This record gives sequence, structure tokens and C-alpha cells, in this order.
Amino acid sequence: MKAEELINIIGSDFYTGVPDSQLKALTSCLYEKYGIDGKHHVIGANEGACLGLAAGYHLSTGKLPVVYMQNSGEGNIINPLASLVNDKVYAIPVLFVIGWRGEPGVKDEPQHICQGEVTIRLMEDLDVKTFVIGKETAVSEVKEAMDGFNELFAKGKQAAFIIRKGALEFDGKVSFSNGYELNREEVICRIARVSGDDPVISTTGKISRELYEFRDREGLMHETDFLTVGSMGHASSIALGVAINKPDRRIWLIDGDGAFLMHMGSLAVIGAQSPENLVHIVINNSAHETVGGMPTVASEMDIPGIAKSCGYAYAASVSDLEGLDRELALAKQRDALSLIEVKCALGSRSDLGRPKEAARDNKDSFMKYISG
Repeated sequence: MKAEELINIIGSDFYTGVPDSQLKALTSCLYEKYGIDGKHHVIGANEGACLGLAAGYHLSTGKLPVVYMQNSGEGNIINPLASLVNDKVYAIPVLFVIGWRGEPGVKDEPQHICQGEVTIRLMEDLDVKTFVIGKETAVSEVKEAMDGFNELFAKGKQAAFIIRKGALEFDGKVSFSNGYELNREEVICRIARVSGDDPVISTTGKISRELYEFRDREGLMHETDFLTVGSMGHASSIALGVAINKPDRRIWLIDGDGAFLMHMGSLAVIGAQSPENLVHIVINNSAHETVGGMPTVASEMDIPGIAKSCGYAYAASVSDLEGLDRELALAKQRDALSLIEVKCALGSRSDLGRPKEAARDNKDSFMKYISG
């Protein structure tokens, strides 16, 4: 069905969420209609925060908010869903629109398999009524489901549309850019060359895929790299755990701006621990590029300033190759917790591949490597 039809059926004038590739038609339609104006549409840092924002919208207007997300975001909403909006607590009606990655019987990446299996069961265990929308679902069926949902909303309950792959369409064209010039893949190549044999932890999405392809092209082994294929926003905590326990190894973390934002409190913990052997690189293209390019708020942030205020000994920002090479060389020699923000353009190769090894094989080879 058309994304516009779903929006009309829902009838809400406030949406917030974290973009998902299977909801690209919906988020593109919302962006064309509202932009990110705050009043009607807000892209949040993480799904739990979006649910809090939705609760604030309802408290101030009495109307129904919509929270959209990939099903991986269900984990982030469990606490506010169970302890804030649930009808046994504040009884705040919310409609969720959830992209169903890892649907049983549909081929997908390993990080989506478990979440895909429990997507509907998890929602229903939390007393959230669900309705699945697929390619063949009729508009009349969605309207009927929404009528049933409205009866639940009147009682302070929540409901969810679960969106299968390819279920939503949008005929408009929305494009995103940020004015930066650096190519992310070239940046990752330079980081990998400077880091050499040092262990590298890379965040979820295209950053890990581009790092993997660099090693392949250079004929190098992948044992130096832990590719964080899921758990968006947690690569920084993984890197902290490695850095603390391997103080004799320099640890490189390649992060993204969306992941950086999702669990930004981790920076304060990293700063408090201040591992001298950790180099934290944030590749900032101010977008959720892996899932369609919708903007983040990172273009408005002073990322080095945030890092310094959290206790990082050194932090800098670069937007050209000369500055990048200089900062990487200095970081290689510095014995102090460091952060480098690298401002990059959007875009990646259309033939960008994915890791060929299983996630567990990546874990085993990385653990063997750093134990040596």
C-alpha cells in the first residue's frame, strides 16, 4: 500500500522514531510532508527516547502519537513501554509502526534472526495488539485494524502495525546531502592502514562492511577486526571493555554519528575510565545512511566538545584528508584517550558487499588474535 494511505488511515499528526530500511517509504513521505519540524515529526536518538517524547506529546495534547522503528528497537522501548505508558501505570495510548527484519522464512542478516522470531510475541507479551501489513494486505483490512486499535487507545492501551518487507510504497523522491566532501570508504582505508596490526572495533552498518572489503582487497586477514553487526550504539562500550582488559594494545573504535547519538551516555563512562590505549573515531555524515539517509542531529553538535566534557583527554574534528592523516598519525603515538570526528559525505558503492564469515567465526578469530 502507499505510505500516504497508511498515514491517512492512522490519522495522527505527530510521528517520532528511528529510521529503518523497511520503513523508508513511510519516513520519506513524512519528511516530504513535514521535514523534521518538531511539531509533527522528530527523528530521535533511540527508540526508548522516542517513546518518552510521544508520551510528552500525548500529555500536552491528549492526542495519539506514533512511534516508528526497526524491530531491533523493541529492546530500547521495553522499559518505558512497561513502566510508563502501560495502562497499569499512566495509560498513554501509542501506535507503533515496526519494520519486521528477520521475519521467519525471509532471508536476512544474522543480527536480525532472533529479533525477527520474537517480534510479534514480544509485543503481545507486553500487551501490545499487533497487525501485520504485507504486500497483499488490502487497505480495507488496515482500516478495520485501525478501528480496532482506536478502541484500545480509548482505554489507554498501545498497538502496533508490523511492516513486512516491501509492504509500503512512496512515489516521491527525497534526497539528502550534508555539504561534506570526504568519502567514507577512503577514510576507513586510511584508518585501517594507520592502525596496522592493532585491534579495531567497528560499528554496525556500512562502516563495518567497508572495513571488511578493505581487508579483502588488500589480501589481509580479518582477525584484527570485531565487526559489530547488530546492537547499534554499543560498539563504544564493547571497545571500552576490550581496551580496559588489553591495556598493552592500542584499540581503535570506528563509530558512526547515529550510533554515537543512540547511547551517548556511554561517552561519560568511557571518559571516567579514561583508557589511554583507546582511539575513538566518529565518522559523521549526519545521517542514518545504512537505512536510507534520513538526517541525524549530529550536524548541529560539537562532538569534540562533548567528548572533552566527558573526560576525553584529547578530541579534534577534521573534514579533509590532510587533517585526517595528521590526526591519525598523532593518535597512533599518543598515550591518552582520544576522539577524532571525521566529517564525511553521504554515499557508498552500489556493489558494497557483506562479510562472508559467520558472526561467531568473526568473534572466535578476534578473540584468538587479541589473546596472543
